[in-house]
Amino acid sequence: MPEWVIAMFIVGLALIIRDMAKTVLEARKSRREVAVYDNHPQKVRMERYADSFQSLADTFYRMPRKKEHLTRDQVDRMLERQREQLCERCPKASWCWEQYGHLTTQQCLEVLEAFAQGDEERQNRAKGDWISHCLSGARFLELLYGEYTKMRQNLIWNNKLIENRLAVAEQLNEVARIMNSTAQDIYSLNSVPEEMEEKLEKKLRKSGVLVQKMWLQEKPQERLQIYMTLRAKKGCQMTLHRVAELLSELCGSRMVAVRDGAAVLNQELQTVLFLEDTGFQVLQGAARVTKEDESISGDNYGCVCEDGRFVLCLSDGMGSGLAASQESETVVELFEQFLRSGFSRETSARMINSALVLQRDGMFSTVDICSIDLYSGVCSFLKAGAAATFIRRDTWVESIVSTSLAAGLTQQLDFDTASRKLYDGDYLIMVTDGVLDALEFGHEEETMKELILNISAQEPKEFARELLEHVLRLGGFHAKDDMTVLTARIWRKW
Repeated sequence: MPEWVIAMFIVGLALIIRDMAKTVLEARKSRREVAVYDNHPQKVRMERYADSFQSLADTFYRMPRKKEHLTRDQVDRMLERQREQLCERCPKASWCWEQYGHLTTQQCLEVLEAFAQGDEERQNRAKGDWISHCLSGARFLELLYGEYTKMRQNLIWNNKLIENRLAVAEQLNEVARIMNSTAQDIYSLNSVPEEMEEKLEKKLRKSGVLVQKMWLQEKPQERLQIYMTLRAKKGCQMTLHRVAELLSELCGSRMVAVRDGAAVLNQELQTVLFLEDTGFQVLQGAARVTKEDESISGDNYGCVCEDGRFVLCLSDGMGSGLAASQESETVVELFEQFLRSGFSRETSARMINSALVLQRDGMFSTVDICSIDLYSGVCSFLKAGAAATFIRRDTWVESIVSTSLAAGLTQQLDFDTASRKLYDGDYLIMVTDGVLDALEFGHEEETMKELILNISAQEPKEFARELLEHVLRLGGFHAKDDMTVLTARIWRKW
């Protein structure tokens, strides 16, 4: 056999062995990294913290619940005090409380039930029946009412404390959930495949960029995320946009840089996150009118674009004027802050609700949230006491309604949720109650759909302004409540 054939065979075998060894080493490295991340001391510690907060929340949940009425034991103790104060010296005491004790107790319960219902006619009838056979009837009823009022007030205060305790439990529960989620996110980083890392480093080095480290964040059901610590060579300039283009060529997906501040690299090391580019973009606009005789609108709205989602939040404070504006503004600001911190919509809504419940004077505001996934175009709706939201597509309009209570009314927020797929050119129209209340009673949604179909404006802000003008015209140009229209339009990028 010729020597060159033997040499080729040996070289080929060596290359095969090298590739096999490389594959085995990479697999071992990956398994080691996964094991390190799964058992990382800081991850384990954070999970233990989360378990502690969850246990504390469960302790609050197991405590006594609210009571709507006085218990029978409380009523019996109240009647016993009445007997001790007034009936001991009465000549009919034994007749009332011993011979006919059951009938006397029943009459007292009827009087107390009349007090609880607040029905004056029933109260007068029950009082008359009592006074007709009690020697000290008026005095007895006066003392009974005073004792009942005191115990009823204690019941109200106890219920308020229970509401606050459950609100704290909700906060602790959400903190535990957030800590668990954060622990998973922080330690889900893996090394970028060696071949891809070498190619990218080589390309960037030729363009004047030095890469110190690269990480790949692996999250189930989420888009590709790559972190890079890099800097520009001395005398070279490179934009993050160009780095994203080079990364796109190797990944096979359009990548964009996510970073606050300058978009040009300098000689200082910086860590930048690169994400898959979204397939859709959104523009939004709003129009609103303040209630007559008021200078400040009680409606507030906000928009946040984070992690491939465009989120709109509309809140209507109870009432009107400055107080309502402050309530709704608190809801919107807290929601934006939570979202930018990485919390989910549901977690943000629950945290805001528990914060409102804990307010000393009570705060009640509607919560209307539309979250658009800019990758898929799917829009998720979350509503608590909010008016209907509308979707317009060509010559078709759909409404999404809510039957839940406003945030701040109950310690555990029960919001309505729904989801719809949006397509290129679709409009999303959010309104407050004041807009629908200005339309014909009983036909508000149907009328609103007709108005939306007749809007000719294309730009979202002009769309909202034109729609609000039509509503005002139907209402005789009288704004009986604050009115806000928030509109968004979705386009496909390519």
